[in-house]
Amino acid sequence: MKSFYSKGQRRFQSERGGAWRSGLVGASTLAGLFSLPVCAQQPGPPPTSIVVQPGAPGQPTSILPPSTRATLPPGSSADVQFMQGMIMHHAQAVEMTALIASHTTTKELRSLAARIGHSQSEEIKFMKRWLTARGDPVSPAMPEMPGMDMSMQPMLMPGMLTPVQMKALKRAKGAEFDRLFLTGMIQHHNGALIMVKDLFDTAGAGQDAELFNFATDVDSGQRAEIRIMQTMLREKPL
Repeated sequence: MKSFYSKGQRRFQSERGGAWRSGLVGASTLAGLFSLPVCAQQPGPPPTSIVVQPGAPGQPTSILPPSTRATLPPGSSADVQFMQGMIMHHAQAVEMTALIASHTTTKELRSLAARIGHSQSEEIKFMKRWLTARGDPVSPAMPEMPGMDMSMQPMLMPGMLTPVQMKALKRAKGAEFDRLFLTGMIQHHNGALIMVKDLFDTAGAGQDAELFNFATDVDSGQRAEIRIMQTMLREKPL
C-alpha cells in the first residue's frame, strides 16, 4: 500500500508540476502578447524643431538653428511717428462718430459712422500695443515754445478737422450735420492716405510686417469708405 501510494503520489505531483509549468508558459506567452502593443505605443524622442526664414522675393528660404529665437525688427523713427500720429488722427474720427446718435436720424449715415467708429477704436488699441511692445510712448513729444499755450494749439495731422470745423459740426443738426460730417470725414480720410504715403516714401520705414499690413489696410479701407461717402453726397445732396 505504501509503495502504491508513493507511486501514485509521485505521478500526481509530476502531472501537477507539468500542468503548473504549462500554465506558467501559457501565462508568459499571453503576457508577452499583451505587452507588444504597449511597447509599440511608447513615444520616441521629440522631433527636432526646424526654424525656417523666408528669403527675399526670388530668393530661397534658409534653415536656422533650433535655438533661434524671434526678435522684433529694428525700429524706424518714421514708423513710431506714423503710429503716434495715427492714434491722434483716429481719435478725432471716433469723436466725430460719437456725435451721430444725437445729431442725425439718417439710417445710412448712422450705419457708416458706427462702422468707422468701431474699426478705428480697435485700430487705436492695436497701435498702442505695437508702440508699447517696442518701448515707445503712445503720444509724440510735444515741442515746448516760450510763450505758447500748447493746450490752445492742438497738433493736427493731415486732414484732421480744425477746432473751428469741429465746433461747427457739433452745433449742426439734421441735414446740415450730415453734410458737414460727410465732407469732414472725407477730408479726414484723405489725410490718412497722405500719412500712409509719407510713411512708405520714407527710406527704411514701413519694413515691420505688422505695421506694413496695418498701413496698407488703412489705405485700402479708407479709400473704400471715401467712395461710399462721395456716393452718399451725390445721391442725396445736402
